[in-house]
This record gives sequence, C-alpha cells and structure tokens, in this order.
Amino acid sequence: MKVKRRPSLPAVPPPRFLNIPVHYLVALFLFVVPSALFFQVRHHEFFDVDDPPYVTQNAHVQMGLARESIGWAFTAIHSANWHPLTWLSHMLDCRLFGLDPFHHHLTNVYLHSANAVLLFLLLRMLTGALWRAAFVAAVFAVHPLAVESVAWVAERKNVLSTFFWFLTMALYARYVRRPTGRAYGWVALSLALGLMAKPMLVTLPVVLFLMDFWPLNRAGPPRSVQSLIFEKIPLMALAAASSAITIVAQKSDAAMYSLKAISLSERLVNALLSFIKYIGLMVWPVDLAFFYPYDRAALTGLNALGFGAALAAVTGMAVASFRRRPYLAFGWFWYLVTLLPVIGLVQVGSQALADRYTYVPLIGLYVIIAWGVHDLTCGVRGARITAAVAAFVVIAALARATWVQTGLWRDSVTMYTHAIRVTRDNDMALYNLGNLYLKSGRYADAVEHYSESVRINDRDPWVLNNLGYALHRAGNRKEAVVQYTKAIQLKPDYGRARYNLGNALAEEGNYAEAEKQFAEAVRYDPANQHARANLEKVRAILR
Repeated sequence: MKVKRRPSLPAVPPPRFLNIPVHYLVALFLFVVPSALFFQVRHHEFFDVDDPPYVTQNAHVQMGLARESIGWAFTAIHSANWHPLTWLSHMLDCRLFGLDPFHHHLTNVYLHSANAVLLFLLLRMLTGALWRAAFVAAVFAVHPLAVESVAWVAERKNVLSTFFWFLTMALYARYVRRPTGRAYGWVALSLALGLMAKPMLVTLPVVLFLMDFWPLNRAGPPRSVQSLIFEKIPLMALAAASSAITIVAQKSDAAMYSLKAISLSERLVNALLSFIKYIGLMVWPVDLAFFYPYDRAALTGLNALGFGAALAAVTGMAVASFRRRPYLAFGWFWYLVTLLPVIGLVQVGSQALADRYTYVPLIGLYVIIAWGVHDLTCGVRGARITAAVAAFVVIAALARATWVQTGLWRDSVTMYTHAIRVTRDNDMALYNLGNLYLKSGRYADAVEHYSESVRINDRDPWVLNNLGYALHRAGNRKEAVVQYTKAIQLKPDYGRARYNLGNALAEEGNYAEAEKQFAEAVRYDPANQHARANLEKVRAILR
C-alpha cells in the first residue's frame, strides 16, 4: 500500500513591525535597556571585597594576556577558585583598559545584556512563544537581584559563565534536532568553557535532562528515561570533575566552613529558609545587601518543618500537574536544582544567602509566571491586554528599583553603610567599614564599627586585632593591649597581632614582654621585616 505524504503546512512568518521582524526589535530592546540601566557604573569604583585579589592587587591579571599570566590562569588556584576563563577575561580588560574601573564594569554590563538577548532567543527557539520569552528575558535583565552580579567586577565569573550556560542549552537543542557526534561535541565544549568560568554550571546536565521533558518533549517512546540519562554521562563527568576541583580549591583557601563553625542542622534549616527567602526577594526585592549574616534565631526545628512542608507541597503540585502544565515542573525543578550548589549545605563563606546566587535559578520561576499567566488568560476576553499592561508595569517597577540598587554600588563606604542599615547584626559589613575608616585615619569611627562587630561576634581574631590597632592609634594603648591579647588567645599563630602587641608593650617600657612577642611574630610571620627590626631594637635595649 502506497502511503501518501501529507502536505507540509506553510511556515508562519514571524510578526513584523515597520517591515522589521519583531523578535529583532525585542532583542535590541533587551540589549539596550539593561545597558542603559547599568551604564551609571561608569562612575563606580572597584569594590573593597574581592575586587583587589581579582584585579587591583593581582599582578598576574594586570600583566594582561602574556604567556606567563595565561599559564598562571590555567594552573593556579586563587581566591578559592579555579576558573581560568574568568581570569583571561579580567586579563583582557587590563590589557585593553588598564585599571580604569569604568571599562571593567562595562564588560560586566555588556555580558549581562548579551545574556538577556541570548535567553530570549533561546526560549523563543525552544517554545516559539515570542512574548512569553520576551517577558522572562526582560525580568531577568532588569531585576534588582541581578545588580550584584553586574555591578561587582569580581562577579565577572557569574555573567560570563551564564553566557555559556545559555549557549550550551542552545547547542543542546540543535543537537536534539540533528543528533550527531559533532553536535554533541559542541555541547560538551560549551559546558567545559562555562565550567572554566564558574563551576555553577555543574547542575546544567540536570537542566538539559529537564529540557528533554519540556519543552523538547523527548521523554517517551522510542526513548527511555534511562537512555536520556545515559546520553548525559559525558556531560556529568565534566561537571563531576569541576566539582572535585572546586572542593580542592575551596579547601586550599580555607573557604569552606567546618561543621563546628556552622552545624549541619543550622545549614539544613538555613537552606530550607533560603529557598523561601529567595522567592520573597524575587517578588519584593527590597533591603538588598552584599552580605546577609546568619539569622540563628530563625533556625529552629519548627521553622524547618514549616519550610520543608511548603517546599514539599509545591514540589508535589508541580509533579502532579506535569501532564497538563509541564512548564510548572520544569521551572520549579530548575529553581531547586540550580540553587543546590550554593544553598549552603557545603558552606563556603559565612553568608546565609546572596543575591548573586539567584542570577540563573530564578529563571525557572520567571518561566512559571510567564507561561502560567498565559494559561490563565487564554480565552478570557480582555485578559491578554490586562496581562500585557501588568507585565509592562512590573518590568518598569523592577527597572526603577534596579537603578536605585545599582547606585548603592558606587563605592565601598556606601555599600557597607547600606548593608548595616538594612540587615541586622551584620558583623562583616561593620568590620569592612571599620577597615576603610582605619585606612583613612578616622580612628574613632573605626573603633566604633569594630566594637559593634565584636559585640556581635567576639570570636574573630582579625576583628579584635584591628580593634586593638585602631584603639592604639587613637591613643588608648591600655585597651589596645587587651584586644591584641584576646586576638592571640583565639589564634596563637597570629603574627601580625603579636607584632602589634609587641609595639604597644615596647611603648609602655615593658621590653622583656615585647621581646617575646616580637620573637613570636618573626616565628609565625618570617616575612615581617618590621617585627625582625623591632626585635633587634628591644634586644639591644635589654643588653
């Protein structure tokens, strides 16, 4: 029996405006608007946190793209990370622009704008839904939670790795259409490049698996779920290798906190709380800060049960509605899975949560909102116009909030002061602001902020030492000795604190005790030539 070929339907031309395809205009809008919104960073300084080791005090980066610096980028573990592609991008900036902060900031801005365009084109390609894709990309582009990733030069790794995240998804979609070894190789290469920018992409193979269910609709005969998982094994191997390198890097820089510092139960409760808090910040992005301290009062068993039950309920609803609304499960599991590496179960740094961690994960929730509103308004008279107006208002409000939030990143003093104002017991911001006051000779202000930091956390030897030094410079030598001594009790091998204590004791005429402290300072910090010179001076006096 001869089977007649069904006639193919004519392709529907894309909508046009002034004879220009609308998606071109949307892409242009998505690049221009965030670029303009963030362009105020041209007046911003480098930030006091992480920017020095990444750029302003990194001799390798400042060499530019020289053979030696490129070799260092691929072999060194620095700032608790191995991300050679990120180092190369910073080196290129230094080669082209020197240490002008404007251009370093601008690179982040353009990468973020490119990410917004790429996200739009990706979602449109995958789903054919132009305006829903545009809404998701627009919210991604102008949400205040993205400010930290864009306005902070050291977060280059976030915007750069995200570019490869979206590129990998696009290449995977192309591979699905024409599954060849060459096409798969491009997927693997893009993933590898993204991992070399930031290991956040370790969850991307899982996201590609989610794509198989929606919107690619690959999960079903003749393909089994097992075959789809097996297909991802090379990509999972890349992710596993990156994870192993990252753990080694974090441990080598003592960036990973022990269970003694933050217990497993505290981490679990904070992780559950963070999943909820991030959703709250997405909906109402106010009081954003560069650092959020642990709120141990909220880390109770009752809260854990409540947060866990809420997450389980939403997860159950997403799974139950998969056949009718697959985007719910896709978006929800995107959110959960992509947050896992930074949710705090493996604690890196002392923050409870961070705005930069939401840069990619919230896309899943944006998808749920866009496709969910479309479903709710489908067939309802006038609802589409109402939804369009609401979308415009939301995007405009987010853009306004982003403009204000970006302005807070203009200098470190402003950022620290804001963090202290909008968070509670922020010992990190108090300490960092105290350091800036100390450097500028404002010793009374430094003492005030260090003292408040010590009130919150009296177990940090670095804060105690700096408080002692500020007191010393302010003329309160007696109290300075007390603080130096406390710092040494907490960290006996703290060479700088012993050197400072030796100076204070020598000024008091207690040369015998000063000699002991200088000797210990030299022992623990042999590179401290000032301690060595002062040791010789007091020994000469004691002879």
